Order: sequence, then structure tokens, then C-alpha cells
Amino acid sequence: MTQRKSYAALRAEALARYPGGQTPGGVSVDDIVQLKLQNTWDTHLEIAREMAHVMRADMAAYDADPSQFTQSLGCWSGFHAQQMIKAVKRLRGTAKGTYVYLSGWMVAGLRNRWGHLPDQSMHEKTAVADLIAEIYTSLRQADEVALNDLFKDLRAATTDAAHAAAIAAIDGFETHVVPIIADIDAGFGNEHATYLLAKELIKAGACCLQIENQVSDAKQCGHQDGKVTVPREDFIEKLRACRLAFEELGVDDGVIVARTDSLGAGLTQKVPVSQAPGDLAADYIKWLDTAPITEENPIREGELALYQDGEFVKPRRLPNGLFPFKPNTGRARVIEDCIASLQQGGADLLWIETDTPNVDEIAGMVAEIREEAPGAKLTYNNSPSFNWTLNLRKQVRTQWIAEGKIAEGDYPAGNELMKPDFDATDLGLEADARLRAFQTEIAARAGVFHNLITLPTFHLTAKAMDELSHGYFGEDKILAYVATVQREEIRRGISAVRHQHEVGSDLGDSFKEMVGGDRALKAGGSANTMNQFAAE
Repeated sequence: MTQRKSYAALRAEALARYPGGQTPGGVSVDDIVQLKLQNTWDTHLEIAREMAHVMRADMAAYDADPSQFTQSLGCWSGFHAQQMIKAVKRLRGTAKGTYVYLSGWMVAGLRNRWGHLPDQSMHEKTAVADLIAEIYTSLRQADEVALNDLFKDLRAATTDAAHAAAIAAIDGFETHVVPIIADIDAGFGNEHATYLLAKELIKAGACCLQIENQVSDAKQCGHQDGKVTVPREDFIEKLRACRLAFEELGVDDGVIVARTDSLGAGLTQKVPVSQAPGDLAADYIKWLDTAPITEENPIREGELALYQDGEFVKPRRLPNGLFPFKPNTGRARVIEDCIASLQQGGADLLWIETDTPNVDEIAGMVAEIREEAPGAKLTYNNSPSFNWTLNLRKQVRTQWIAEGKIAEGDYPAGNELMKPDFDATDLGLEADARLRAFQTEIAARAGVFHNLITLPTFHLTAKAMDELSHGYFGEDKILAYVATVQREEIRRGISAVRHQHEVGSDLGDSFKEMVGGDRALKAGGSANTMNQFAAE
């Protein structure tokens, strides 16, 4: 990670240029030092390079100790990302190990000009790069606001000890900027389109690109039906396109996440050409749903034939021209996908899209992958598409029945388990305990380096607006806002309660002072209502 220059080093440099303490136009060297420290990166490409180093260091730390896994939440605006990082810093005192996930689902659903769209790559792809740039602009502004406050403390220091403490706080400041894992969907086109878009995402600041093995023009959300995968050679070409984009732009440690949707994808659009037994194409074709060509099932005009295992067979073809795979082969295809992506595609991390959150299932697949690729690590989607409560309660119920701990009739088997009546039962409490431990367990047992939730801020916004609206437009009126929002902001120490300060009004005041001195017309005087929320 780039070593930032200290306050003393920057001040010495400024004084060497301007020994009198001011530029010819009267600008103070102290103000120059402040602005240099607030301007943490000159370009977002520099952010990509530095955050790639951060991710690589985190991956090495995880390899040494699986309890050192990383986490992120999907954010659909810069403000969501900023508030997440601020919350983590208040909680832990550091943002280390925390990333931002940029969800293609939320860009499609919330951040494009064409309205709310499903996760099918129909939105304009430039919106993805725009959101990365917005997130880093917001995170950097959080740095500026925080450093400006520290410089206020420095200017207010009246003793040597207070002065030294203020400088130590400035030099020890930890940035709000963290790595972004950016969802590039299936590349929005062919391998060249993937490369061009990857460059734009990297220039916007992305140090990590996540790409999936679906067909671009038939892309579906990973938790919906109708998914169509591409042959492994095609996917490897897109992985290489991402790597070339990183290398061209000097992000030598750029991270690529190869996602496989094969567990729930039962279709392919292409039948690749095999050049030799056991090559990538042969290993892909072998899973096609076929039937022997016989007198009763002859080859017909326009049909395809394959020669497999010493006989000619017909791959089944749907009316839309797609080819289905044999039933119940998704798991085997996932394992082969992952090994090919790591060994031949140069991917750094894997993403296995699953239909339920089951530690044993994922751990079993990873164990098989690691037989061929010992260092395999995963990014795992703790998806809101899972009914977590119902899934975990069913898993506990099934296990306890098998162990003889309960009888089948003690708890219902179906959706009735969701009822709040079961929240305080032994089964409900055990399921919640497993939820609390889920990420730690999956990191330890299933090679999961990074745990994320794809679209929590989508659901959080919907829930929060529903809660506030019910009260505000109902009987509570303004009390609903005060009780559910403002009072909680104050008591939890959320800096956004001082909303003018949060968006930089104090930054503006400081700059006006830098250039105007006593003539500065400032917003932060005694009449500013934000004084009612002065930080303690």
C-alpha cells in the first residue's frame, strides 16, 4: 500500500518552497498541507492499483488463518457505501477487511435510465462504471470531511501536547476508501466488449471484477430459472480479457472472481468443438442430454449428431435451439467449471451460485475442487433470494429428527416454520445461532474468503421507507420520524444526523477561510441549526 507522506514531511516541503510561510498570493503553507492530505488519490485508477494490493494482502492473511475472512454489503449509491464504512469504523475502529460490493442486480433495478429492470443485462453498461466512480467520490469525501475536522482540532490546539496529539491523529488517519468487487455480469457482449467495459470499470476504481459464465444476451439473475451457460473456452477468453484490461492499466494485482451458475443452469447455447478426448469441449459436451440414434429414433433432417463412447447420439434440442444438460449434473459441472477457471483462465477467486445456504453442500464442492486446485478460495453470496429463516429452521429440524432429538410431529415441515411462534423455541434459537455463525463456519470449512450480501440496501430502503411511512402518514406523524430515525441517529452516534456537515458544509467554510480569511461568509455560525447536534 502506498505510504502517505506525514504532516511534518509535507509541511517541510511546502516551507522549502515558501520559507515565509505563504505563497506570493498569500496562500498559507498550512492550508496547502491540509488540502494535499485531503486529496488522498489523484485518480481513481490509482485507487484500483492500491486496493488490489489490499485485497492480495487480505487473501494471504486468509490463507494463513481462515478466520480472517472479509465481508461486504451491496450498495446502490455512494452514500450507502459511505455510511456502511463509517458504521464499520465506529464499530471496529478500522475498516480493514471490509469491502463494497457493486451489484449488477441493483444497477439494473435502481441505477439506470430505463426504469426498474430485472437482472438480465438490459441496462446501459456505462451505469456500472458510473456507480463505481460515485462510490469512490463519496468515500473520498468522507475522508475530506474527517480530515478537515482533524485540522480544526490542530488549529484549536493551545498547548504543545494538544498540538502533538492533533498531528498524530492526522498522521494516523485511516481512509474510508476500501476495495470494490464490481459485478460485470457476463461481460455485456463478446470477449472484446468484455475487455472494453473492464477497462472502464478499472479506470473508475475497481480492483476486482466478478464475471459469470452465462450467455450475455440470455443472462438471468443467478437465482432465477432459464440460465444458459457458455462453453468453458468462451468463458476463459473473457477471463483473459479482464486480465488484459488490468495489465494494460497497470493494475498488476487486479483480482478476478469467476462465477459459475451451472448448479442451477440446465441449458447451453453452443456445442463446442472438441479437438481431443478429455479437452475442455469434450468435458462440456459429455453432460449434454442425448439419446442413441436407432431405427426407432433416427436422425432427421436438420438434427445434430455426436459421436460419444463408440456410438452416435442426438443431443436433445429445445424449440428455441438451446441444448439441455442431463438432469442432476449441475454439481459435477460446477466443479469442472471452477477448476478450468482457476487453472486455465487465471481466475483468483471462485463464486458458486447456490440455491440454498447449506454449508455442507458448499464445503463438499470446494473439497473436490481443491483436489485439483489446492489454493481455491471463494466469494460467497449470502443472498436475499434465500429464505434464510425457513432454510435454517428446516436444516435444524431435519438434523434433529435424524439424531433422534425430536420427533417429526414436534415441528411442522413446511412454510409454517416461518411463523413467529417458533422464534423463541429451541429450534428457532438454534437456527438463529447457526445464522450468526454461518459466515465464520463457511470461511473455515468451505474456503470462503469473502462473504457478501448482494442487495441488502435494496431491501433495507424498502423496509425503512415502509416503517417511516406507516408512522408518518398514520397516527404518529412527526413522532414516527423522530422515534425511528433521528433519535436513533443521535443515540447510535451516526454522523449523518448533522446532515449539513455530512455533505461538506464545514469543508466549504474551511476553504472560504483559506482564501478569504476574515471576509469568509461561513455557514457554520451560531445560527446554524446543526449546532443542536454538536458532536460530544
